[in-house]
Amino acid sequence: MDSVLDYLLTAPTEVAALTSVRAAWQRHQRTAERFDVPVDAALACGFGADRLGYAFLSGYQAALRALLPELAPGELVSLCATEAGGGHPAAIRTAVTERDGEWFVDGTKTFATLGGPADRLVVIGSVGAGADGRNRLRAVLVDTDQSAVVRTELPETPFIPEIPHAAVTFTDARARALPGDGYSGYLKPFRTIEDIHVLAAALGWLIRMGRSGAVARPLLEQLLATAAALRDLGRMPASSPGAHIALGGVLARFDELPQSTAPIWERVDPADRARWERDLALLRVAGKVRGLRLEAAWHAVRDSAG
Repeated sequence: MDSVLDYLLTAPTEVAALTSVRAAWQRHQRTAERFDVPVDAALACGFGADRLGYAFLSGYQAALRALLPELAPGELVSLCATEAGGGHPAAIRTAVTERDGEWFVDGTKTFATLGGPADRLVVIGSVGAGADGRNRLRAVLVDTDQSAVVRTELPETPFIPEIPHAAVTFTDARARALPGDGYSGYLKPFRTIEDIHVLAAALGWLIRMGRSGAVARPLLEQLLATAAALRDLGRMPASSPGAHIALGGVLARFDELPQSTAPIWERVDPADRARWERDLALLRVAGKVRGLRLEAAWHAVRDSAG
């Protein structure tokens, strides 16, 4: 196979139903091992998902591998940032401390995607205020097989209910510190990386659905062109203003999906159409934050050009 784009056009469109997160994760691993780049794995594994929720799982896990290539292939991972005050750096109160060369975590994360079944957590915590008074963040890895980590399952969300979320409390939990600043090195770039890889996985799933419904070639060509754009974005630094601006253009295409993909839903199983209508909100999450990032990227470009 020359590329993941060829894979999306030639892989079998019939896939067995998935019945759990673990089953979806096992299928993801079998497909992902064929691709060296996380965004390609997101596209291919999304194609193999039987619904948008499990495509999200693939995109989310691929995004974490793009952020942290050293993660073991078989580990289901969750990034934990959100707290009672939100996900803004100033709102993070979970404490990360070093004692005698070891790192420990204390605090509660209120909304961790896949936090319940995760084997390992990427936790964003505070190491205290800097000289400028700002909250200084650190990213650490925490294994979940320790009694110091307590996870509480949260109610299902209205869309992609197959993907569980949990509140996670740490009480002197042992951790391994990651190098660099927790905000600029991990939390900030992950927001962009996650967008790219989750959109790629959703697109892979849509291409399979389009092929299953034998839609006209122009629609598949449009979806594949968007996949090619996401592949390039997945290879660019998340700090690039150009990448953010191009991603804004891709997101605008996704806003048109309810209309442009209508021929797909006329031809597929009604259960697939119903799930699509229920889960479409996933693609519109954090629209305000995305808008702010796009405006900041344009400001950076104008400042550089000026």
